[in-house]
Amino acid sequence: MNIRPFEQTDAVAVSELIRNTIRISNVKDYPIELMERLIESQTPQHVIERASWTHFYVVQQQKKIIGCGAIGPYWGKEDESSLFTIFVLPEYQGKGIGRAIIDTLENDIYFLRARRIEIPASITGVPFYLKMGYHFKDGISEPDNEHIIRMEKNR
Repeated sequence: MNIRPFEQTDAVAVSELIRNTIRISNVKDYPIELMERLIESQTPQHVIERASWTHFYVVQQQKKIIGCGAIGPYWGKEDESSLFTIFVLPEYQGKGIGRAIIDTLENDIYFLRARRIEIPASITGVPFYLKMGYHFKDGISEPDNEHIIRMEKNR
């Protein structure tokens, strides 16, 4: 397993990774119609755009991209950051890859300079993020109007 910075040539593979993971893992926690709209938005161009303002990483096993994650500034702030686009292919979940992604992101300059890190988490991801030391922002454990649960870690 190798974790490395995203390259534009990874965009199609990362887009498919995200779409497949949503289709298999996230659909159990959300209405199918909502997930289909999300899947439609996860184009290679969307991935490239996200990577243009974050530090975006991919996890590669041999030549296959099996996971990804990004960290960037929280609304342009220098003392707050946010984690984004953390996905692991379903067949690789529970094997330490998500933890390796979090470890990589938590060693990135955007994490190291921040006093607070936020994650816009899916319902599906909440148990994992709790294990990684994140907690519910303002104690709110229910999804907001964007269907996400805001989690954070203070340093």
